[in-house]
Amino acid sequence: MPAKPEVAVAILAKAPVPGYAKTRLIPALGAKGAAALQADLLAHAVGTALAAGIGPVTLWCAPDRSHPAFAACAADGQVRLQDQPAGDLGTRMAAAVAGTRAEGGTLVIGSDCPALTAAALRAAAAALAAHDAVLIPAEDGGYVLIGLARPQPAVFAGVAWGSPVVAEQTRARARLAKLAMFEFPPLWDVDRDEDLVRLEAVGGFARPGMAV
Repeated sequence: MPAKPEVAVAILAKAPVPGYAKTRLIPALGAKGAAALQADLLAHAVGTALAAGIGPVTLWCAPDRSHPAFAACAADGQVRLQDQPAGDLGTRMAAAVAGTRAEGGTLVIGSDCPALTAAALRAAAAALAAHDAVLIPAEDGGYVLIGLARPQPAVFAGVAWGSPVVAEQTRARARLAKLAMFEFPPLWDVDRDEDLVRLEAVGGFARPGMAV
């Protein structure tokens, strides 16, 4: 059987800097606690992407790639670092798709979803082989993964980022672009105080290499 085409994984993440990362959780965790959580989420997301084994992994870093946590993720040479460009989230995701390409397309994820497993990434990559786009919504109305077979900047244009209608607006833009989209069941991410309770209830983070 011919080898499956590689599917790139682009991870968008903030540096775990107190007062900069996971700011909505600072009232619950404090600035240093929120930054520590971001460091854990970052390491987990990178480990999961590598464990999926579907293609090259690029970490798109904000505000830039200078933080030691980013260097640690790339220390063994398996992860490429890129600076996130200026602009809203849609602009930055569109740039990640354009700059992180593989024959089988690109999956874009953040670092906020410990429920996103290596198996889920492999399933998304497989679905992308037969569709123009794939989506894993978030329970809060956003999404935790979008995959595109080729760059589609229009999918990211004019979306009310951070609102409960992000996934719905993205579906609408995909329909306008006449893209065949495959959608998976929603997952939860870590953005609110109640998500911290949920994270604790499931025992924190699974080992990325075991998240299969």
